Amino acid sequence: MPVFLDTEIKFLKGVGPKRAELLATELGIHTFSDLMFHFPFRYIDRSRFYSIAELNAASTYVQIRGVLKSFKTEGSKYKKRLKASFADNTGEIELVWFQGVNWALKNYHAGAEYVIFGKPTLFNRKLSIAHPEVEPIGKYLEGNKSSFLPHYHTTEKLKTSYLNSKALQNLTYGVFSHPDFTVPETLTPRLISEHKLMPLEKALRTLHFPENTKELQHAEYRIKFEELFYIQLNILRLKTGRTASFKGFIFDKVGTFFNNFYKHNLPFELTGAQKRVIKEIRRDTASGNQMNRLLQGDVGSGKTLVALMSMLIA
Repeated sequence: MPVFLDTEIKFLKGVGPKRAELLATELGIHTFSDLMFHFPFRYIDRSRFYSIAELNAASTYVQIRGVLKSFKTEGSKYKKRLKASFADNTGEIELVWFQGVNWALKNYHAGAEYVIFGKPTLFNRKLSIAHPEVEPIGKYLEGNKSSFLPHYHTTEKLKTSYLNSKALQNLTYGVFSHPDFTVPETLTPRLISEHKLMPLEKALRTLHFPENTKELQHAEYRIKFEELFYIQLNILRLKTGRTASFKGFIFDKVGTFFNNFYKHNLPFELTGAQKRVIKEIRRDTASGNQMNRLLQGDVGSGKTLVALMSMLIA
């Protein structure tokens, strides 16, 4: 029996084979785990509603509360688009759908109050929001316990199949609320304790549905720590394997090139840091193991000189 998070995404309620294929090709989401690690790229403050009068072409993603006043369809059968007038007590803005016209007409109703989320753009000197996320005010107030609205990367092809950011949020919630939901811990208790890390399951849940900024920061730190930890672990694994498999050239003595330069040509005394680094390099060149070393220092600290003297040893 496969591990829960390895379950194919098509088996998640609300997905199915066709949507699963889209999620795989557009976002690389094949399993429940892939969906868990498809993190929001920004969070919108749910407590902040913009008035329509505040909006302009420079506005980013905004949240508006108002009423759908009317609908109008334009264009031919194959190029039909739906326009809706959306208003609050400060003005009106146009909502536009180029896909899913019939679905929108069936599910959205003139005279009803909604919360709209999207990015205003200027077209023909008029502000509009294309393919907005639309939620009835009652459902919005009932469902929003957190002040953060996660916003996910999606694509135009996904949006036309009703897989917008809100849909991805709902699918993610479906995984978390699944009766078989479980996330195995990937770090040892000692590491978690020493570095005061949030448990992985809680970190994933918090990244998708944060309750406050402090919790979100702890969750981000946990995921970043783990990513860098395994990168470093892999580097050490490669280094250990390379050390065991490949032997370096042994420079068993410093030699006359180095000594002559140091005694007769070097016009100044080496600093303590330069001497220390050269000694470390000297030990490496005599060890019989391959040396891979990154030399760091401020401008003018003598990196080139250290490199030259290392060459002279060789």
